[in-house]
Amino acid sequence: MSLRQFPEGFLWGAATAAYQIEGAWNEDGKGESIWDRFCHSPYRIANGDTGDVACDHYHRMPEDVALMKELGLQTYRFSISWPRVLPQGKGQVNQKGLAFYDRLVDKLLEVGTGMEWRSSLDCGILTPCTSS
Repeated sequence: MSLRQFPEGFLWGAATAAYQIEGAWNEDGKGESIWDRFCHSPYRIANGDTGDVACDHYHRMPEDVALMKELGLQTYRFSISWPRVLPQGKGQVNQKGLAFYDRLVDKLLEVGTGMEWRSSLDCGILTPCTSS
């Protein structure tokens, strides 16, 4: 049996979705999302499960990022909970919500040597820097 290898330049990474990982559904000024409303509506979700706590990433983010480093991840894609940043959908920015993502990016940069932030249609992508 021959050993299969990943192509040169292949990067190990992970991706998360805000609703499925963050929790803290009504903390620090976060607004209601369509998922909050749907999951809190009776008879919509089996067992009445919600993302109210989820993986509690909002409170455990430093430990979560340490686990990513321990796993040797080279890329990480996360989504932004827009109701956490813009609780009313427009207008006033929730500074506490924005601060959470600021701390997340700072922590990812701290543990991921050579990481850069790319602002694109895929909001929330961190990938290793390449020299140009």
